[in-house]
Amino acid sequence: MPQEREITQTLRTDIDRDSQQIQDLFVRMLRIKAVNPRMGGPGEGERADFLESFLKKEGFSTTRFDADDRELGKKRPNIMARLEGRSQKSLWFIAHMDTVPEGSRELWNSDPFEPVVKDGKITARGAEDNGQALVSSIFALRELRRLDAKLPFNVGIWLVSDEEFGSDYGIKQLLAQKRFRADDLVIVPDSGTPKGDEVEIAEKGLLWMKFTTKGKQVHASLPSKGLNARRIGMRLAIEVDRFLAEKYSAKDSLFTEQLSTFEPTKAEPNVANINTIPGLDVSYFDCRVLPRYNLDDVVSDVQAVVQKHEKSSGANITLELVQKEPAGPTTPQTSEVAVLLSKAVQVTTGLEPRLVGIGGQTVGNLFRRDGIPTAVWSTIADVPHEPNEYSIIKNLISDTITFAAIPLLA
Repeated sequence: MPQEREITQTLRTDIDRDSQQIQDLFVRMLRIKAVNPRMGGPGEGERADFLESFLKKEGFSTTRFDADDRELGKKRPNIMARLEGRSQKSLWFIAHMDTVPEGSRELWNSDPFEPVVKDGKITARGAEDNGQALVSSIFALRELRRLDAKLPFNVGIWLVSDEEFGSDYGIKQLLAQKRFRADDLVIVPDSGTPKGDEVEIAEKGLLWMKFTTKGKQVHASLPSKGLNARRIGMRLAIEVDRFLAEKYSAKDSLFTEQLSTFEPTKAEPNVANINTIPGLDVSYFDCRVLPRYNLDDVVSDVQAVVQKHEKSSGANITLELVQKEPAGPTTPQTSEVAVLLSKAVQVTTGLEPRLVGIGGQTVGNLFRRDGIPTAVWSTIADVPHEPNEYSIIKNLISDTITFAAIPLLA
């Protein structure tokens, strides 16, 4: 116990002293627009150059892998820095450089790409998702280097691309290249709670479905001549919603949302005027499915519902899978990564975190599917992708302390 208090006090003193420098780097990074290029942005290149330059100035050797995005003709950067420890395995912090677009500008109180520091917060696109954790990870690694501690294992960071659009040019390629060992410890600070009192060890499967209904467009005063794709599409959505909720109704108390969820979300525009019956209806479902269920079974069941409605309505209906990411195995509660992370949170914050599952997906799910137990944690306001997204400066600093404490408490 005295040693734990001493470690915590040393880290707190050092990192509090560096808090302005941490904040300054954070603000400078957020000014560099890094919207995912598959969402119409410039990509992660300039931000990656900035971060790599900072790491090198701090004395780190970096490894960089630029994935080749052939579709867009862009290089998608992924950067690694690591401290050597006494064993072959590594503790990795994984943070992503890309952000989603700002959305409707009129909903922002300030320029999304000109950070505003006010009332203990930093407001900008990407401040919480995933900028806060990225900067905390970097400065935790810097603190460990400055302490010159004898680390029980290697400790490193990967700053990755493409997380916001499926990680095809980020973690998926790094895993395919076998850049991680089966006994590595992986922490993904890309989800959390305002108190920092939950460590995530499980995620649901993700399924995005697109339904395209083709009927016959006619004047609204002559409906018998046409086939109303909008009505058929709405009826289909209601039936899919009802069927899935009834069949896949099991609960799992590990998860913060205990049920599988099947949510109708986006609908594409059809006709521009009121007095035309649409001949095309396109809508989407976002499904978050408990690990006990097989996503292939869900898709097969939905396809049966589609065929039934196609036959009864006379419309042509197609089902397209926009994204499908099965759930990986739950990280055991007794795993080294879950135990070490929980201990560090408890020692540095005084909280005893609960181990939970979530409906969102992080790259932690990709590691679990690859057989590497992974834990997800950070202290966040929980406003990702929202207008006026922000990070609380106190969380930025306190999470840096917790991250640095993990290998020192091992």
